[in-house]
Amino acid sequence: MSVYSPRLARLIDALRRLPGVGPKSAQRMAFQLLDRERGAARTLAQALTDALEHIGRCPSCRMFCEGGDCRYCTPARTASGHLCVVEGPADLMAIEAGTPYRGRYFVLMGRLSPLDGIGPDELGLDQLQAQLATGDVRELIIATNPTVEGEATAHCLAEIARAQNVAVSRIAHGVPVGGELEYVDGGTLAHALSGRRQV
Repeated sequence: MSVYSPRLARLIDALRRLPGVGPKSAQRMAFQLLDRERGAARTLAQALTDALEHIGRCPSCRMFCEGGDCRYCTPARTASGHLCVVEGPADLMAIEAGTPYRGRYFVLMGRLSPLDGIGPDELGLDQLQAQLATGDVRELIIATNPTVEGEATAHCLAEIARAQNVAVSRIAHGVPVGGELEYVDGGTLAHALSGRRQV
């Protein structure tokens, strides 16, 4: 038998679905919202309802957008001839905020992971292939994470681009700016050495 009332148990369970939120954190959040932040809780509930009703996915890049107007698929971005493939919306936002890149994107919403049931269909790779076939893309920039799944995804993306005669590049991985070699892990150092370039 649950120690919570049914509605409180449902609220805690809903909060636990957020990434990084365990049972204790979910309980603390629920108690805080109900005890001291009822106004904020109503605002949160309204914002969630609003977002679910009005935010969809761009049919071209698969990023979240409102009303069919995608800020990442403008004619100026298309004219660049660059298409950067990222695993998720947070990766797109990181590139936008931290780099001068202003080309187009394709958001996979994941990475190849057969154990989790994520294959090419779930990532929209047929849609990506169709975009590359139009001839508008001169270079495909692969910006997947340097994990085993990310590398497998990058390999698959490169094969798709080469089949369409599109140039392919991969973002560099290695020593962070301002980092000191003695504190960098072995895997990162190995990546940095294998990806070295002429100066």
